[in-house]
Amino acid sequence: GVDGVMARRRGMKLVLLIVLAWIIVPVLVSCARYTSPAYSWSNAPRHSSGLAPDPTVHRDAVVQIYNARAFRWRGIFATHPWIVVKRTDAAAYKRYEVVGWGSGSKLRTDYATVDGLWYGSTPTLLVDVRGPEADALIEQIEGAVDSYPYKGDYVTWPGPNSNTFLAHVAREVPDLSLDIPASAIGKDYRPWYQPAGLAPSGTGVQVSLLGLLGATLAAEEGVEFNLLGLSFGVDLLRPALRLPAVGRLGVPEDVARARGSVLTGWKLNRPSVIANFNDIFQ
Repeated sequence: GVDGVMARRRGMKLVLLIVLAWIIVPVLVSCARYTSPAYSWSNAPRHSSGLAPDPTVHRDAVVQIYNARAFRWRGIFATHPWIVVKRTDAAAYKRYEVVGWGSGSKLRTDYATVDGLWYGSTPTLLVDVRGPEADALIEQIEGAVDSYPYKGDYVTWPGPNSNTFLAHVAREVPDLSLDIPASAIGKDYRPWYQPAGLAPSGTGVQVSLLGLLGATLAAEEGVEFNLLGLSFGVDLLRPALRLPAVGRLGVPEDVARARGSVLTGWKLNRPSVIANFNDIFQ
């Protein structure tokens, strides 16, 4: 009856208000926290943050993934990641990332100090694995870096960009169990001809239309939706809200978790999942 229709409309309005608040409030909070830097990109601090162990002292293999706020106002919404690896007994690190400036390939190696500030922004660690497990991961990571399909392309929004690169590596190396923050605009970018596949962590599935509209359901990421590049959702395994611009509110991630974690049983069979999705969308 009429009462039922009105009740459904009120319910839909309530859901819409909750979703809008879930997106808008974190962005407003991030705006309020922003202060314009007193330096330009050319003289912004790029010194070491001290997060990478000294390779001349720490002889074990190391895999680290860093994440830092983008420069100036872009940092309100977005972050920039990079990957750092060092094999056992190696005297130096290798750093891999994608940047938007310069001609030729956007994929850069050893672009800056391995654990340096990103134009004034202090990085945090998303992954920190050391020892034999790191050695086992490095070959897979470097293979994934080589296979990145958008080396010549960079689009700040909605992608492909530096976070699209990280998502590609994470999909190719599911043993990383990488949960890319919701604030990483571009992580959900997928080409129009391949709108569905594995979630970046390899522990679930994702549907995304060019990174502008989509959803992810995975053990690592939880339940996450993407609207115009802004991601929001709930992490169920380590309870937390996934928020655009802010990233995460709740139980923090364990950046040093081993490959033999509770997520091991959640890894999906990558070839079979991809084959199934290809059958659907061909």
